[in-house]
Amino acid sequence: MMLLRDLSVGGSKTRLLDRANLLFVPIFNVDGHERFSAFTRINQRGPREAGWRTTARNLNLNRDYTKLDAPETRLLVGALTTWPVDLYYDLHVTDDTDHQYDMTYGHNWPTAWSPAIAAWLENTLLPATDADLREQGHIPGRHVQLIDHEDPAKGLLPWFGGPRFSNGWGDARHLPTILVEAHSLKPFAQRVLANYVLLESTLRLLGEKGDGLRRAVREDQDRRTPELVLDWKTPVAPLRTVEVLGVEWRTSTSALSGGTRIEYTGAPRTWTAPKLDASVPAATARRPRAYWVPPAWSDVIERLTLQGLRVEPQTASRLVDVEMYRIREPRLAAQPFEGRVAVTARFEAERRSETFAPGSVRVPTDQPQSDLLMLLLEPAAPDSYFAWGFFHSVLQPTEYVESYVMEPMAERMLAADPALRGAFRKWQAEGVRNPAQKVRRAHEAFMQDLNPQLQWLYERTPYFDERALLYPIGRELP
Repeated sequence: MMLLRDLSVGGSKTRLLDRANLLFVPIFNVDGHERFSAFTRINQRGPREAGWRTTARNLNLNRDYTKLDAPETRLLVGALTTWPVDLYYDLHVTDDTDHQYDMTYGHNWPTAWSPAIAAWLENTLLPATDADLREQGHIPGRHVQLIDHEDPAKGLLPWFGGPRFSNGWGDARHLPTILVEAHSLKPFAQRVLANYVLLESTLRLLGEKGDGLRRAVREDQDRRTPELVLDWKTPVAPLRTVEVLGVEWRTSTSALSGGTRIEYTGAPRTWTAPKLDASVPAATARRPRAYWVPPAWSDVIERLTLQGLRVEPQTASRLVDVEMYRIREPRLAAQPFEGRVAVTARFEAERRSETFAPGSVRVPTDQPQSDLLMLLLEPAAPDSYFAWGFFHSVLQPTEYVESYVMEPMAERMLAADPALRGAFRKWQAEGVRNPAQKVRRAHEAFMQDLNPQLQWLYERTPYFDERALLYPIGRELP
């Protein structure tokens, strides 16, 4: 607000607008802003009164950039699609641990879905803003997390934002985005002034060197790697060490729990710590020519459109040769998160000739946001629509068979097909529920349970639903 004053009626910074434009969203979480009191975030030093972290539906908007469940996020994503800015700053206050930094930045580096953008941010923008912040008495740094919150000396994890977060979403869609985190334990006035310096410095730099950032954006938008990393993990051993401007701490035994208690003394302490970068691919997928989404999944189609992706609506039925995934061993999360119950699974690809009804959409990958599209529709991606629970209904078998119908049919099947009979006997001998089972009594109990025996055979009849556990999105291959 101070910067807006000085850019306009204050008059002292108006020349910054000669070479840069500013799109300002004053309040993103309106519901949380209006839940205003002195009793809000307990681990934050000022202001005296503040709003609440989540919306009236208890959603954290910085977990909603892919699923778009909140109207606020839909409107913001729409604004950034209508006015494609060169650089998006998402201004936050962080907690996690105590350190000397009063301003930290989060962007995906050194691994990123937008490597050219990430390199420009790391090598051009942040050195300039760091220098301006230091000149004004601030201590900038990179946003990280502790490996062990009770022992900071064990080292650091990077801040790698998946597409649910603003900076991960920007990285995936090739929109330069930085999650700005002022430190919650620094005084309120210090945090405000650090943000002022950062934004002023950035406007000046974009006026001078914005063309380089725009070239990086075009480079990342034009890149179509044959395979995309859907998720990253940290290596077992640290790849490097970094200097940490931290705060002295001591540990003691908690009088409440008997566990370890950490206490920060406030005294500055600088040390060298190992840093585990998220640099190992955890899941990958080949880039298809396009995705096919049936009309039954209108909520997914709507969100793809809201994300600014180009979709091709189909007015007639289309028979398409596609690759589809069979879902294996789905597991629902034990607790809901951000209004949804997440699901994980493993997937087996199979080729199919699939009829897509009128109202289906074809979503080509030959578009600037191809990487974001893959991260939304590849079910193995942690922030895919499958992982967020948009396809729970395909996990539920609906047809079944009564034993009095299936048992005589099973007898005829086994008598007529020696190969089927051999496979069935082998499956029985292994004990499908636990192939490593060595306890005789447990195996006997399994053999005496008729239901799994009949289910195994039912799944090999033409009556079984061949679409059971089939992920309904088709992949059109090159």
